[in-house]
Order: sequence, then C-alpha cells, then structure tokens
Amino acid sequence: MGLDFTAITPYVHMLLAGAVTTIQASLLAVTFGSLFGVVVGALRVMPVRWVRSLAATYIYVIRGTPLLIQLFLIYFGLPSLGLNLPAFTAGIIGLSINSSGYVGEIVRGGIEAVPKGQWEASQVLGLSYMRTLRFIILPQAIRNMLPAIGNEFVTLIKESSLLSTLAITELTMVGQQVRSVTYASFETFIVVGVIYLVMTSATSAALQYVEKRWKVA
Repeated sequence: MGLDFTAITPYVHMLLAGAVTTIQASLLAVTFGSLFGVVVGALRVMPVRWVRSLAATYIYVIRGTPLLIQLFLIYFGLPSLGLNLPAFTAGIIGLSINSSGYVGEIVRGGIEAVPKGQWEASQVLGLSYMRTLRFIILPQAIRNMLPAIGNEFVTLIKESSLLSTLAITELTMVGQQVRSVTYASFETFIVVGVIYLVMTSATSAALQYVEKRWKVA
C-alpha cells in the first residue's frame, strides 16, 4: 500500500497556521530566554561567590530537569498556588526559562573566552566591573556566542512541539488533529516533519548569514 497525501491536502492551511504559531512561540521564547540567560551567565562570572553559586544552582536545576516537567509545573502546578496562566503564556514562560539555563552557560563560556587582558586594561582605565562587562566584554563575547545561541534557537523550534501537551494549537497539535480526522497518521506526520525541517533549515541559513556578516577577519 503506497502513501496517499490527498486526504490531508484540505488541511494543509491548518498545518501552516500551526507552523506560524510554532515560529511565534519560538521567537518569543528565544528572545526572553536569551535576555534572562545573559543575566544568568553574567552572574556566573561575578566576583561575589554566593552570587556565582546561586546562578550555578539555577542552571543545574533547569538543565537537569525535563522541559515537559517544567511546563507541567507552570501550567498545572501554579494554579494550586492561586496563579492561573493562559496556556500560551505558560508555554512561553516554560520555554524561556528552559532556554535561559542553556543560554546562561553559553554566555558564561563566551565571557570567559575573552582574554583576561581586556579586564586588566579596563581596570587600568578606571572602568567599574559592570561597565567593563557591559561595554567591553559582552560585545566581544556575543560574537563568539552567536553560533551556540543559533543552535539553541533551532532546538527551541523542535522542542516547542511539547506545547501540544498544553493544548496549544502549534504544528504538532494541529498534526494530531488532522490525523484524528483523516486517519492518515503516516502521511500527516511526514508533512509535519517536512515543515519542521523547512523551518529549522531556513533558521540555520539565516543564522549562518548573520555569522558571516559578524565574522572578524
């Protein structure tokens, strides 16, 4: 028996709409996750020991627990504390928090990769620690971190499929709905997989272009 995609053709527009939701969720998550991750990563290299330990503990917990459990804690757990969040909001918060743990380690590595002479030269010029970090170290570190952060964005696009467990109508959820109507499971998820592949490939190509533009000879 061969594959027959005609049954899902009428539902392609639904799958594309789900892909748009996936892209929106991924963009929001990588934006907030990167911003918070920069803060966490900067705290990981602070000269104050207890601050470094606190940031390291946060990263350890986030990276050591499944994203699905984190989503469940936010969406199903917080209502028991009196905080009810819409599914999409809870999903974005969960993805952002998870991403920040990984971005935090990326930022830490990028900061530590900057030669120590940059710190010493800033001290000679009389710059404070925070001004040195903001104006001297981070601009150099971000260029080194860009490939890893790009990979995190690609990973987020794929991990956003877990939002379907919160009944968010992203691509995977729509695929499940189409499958339940057409009973064409294999064909439906082939199309879903191809759409994910197109999204991740386009994202990787765009990030490679940015990397080339920022590359220092």
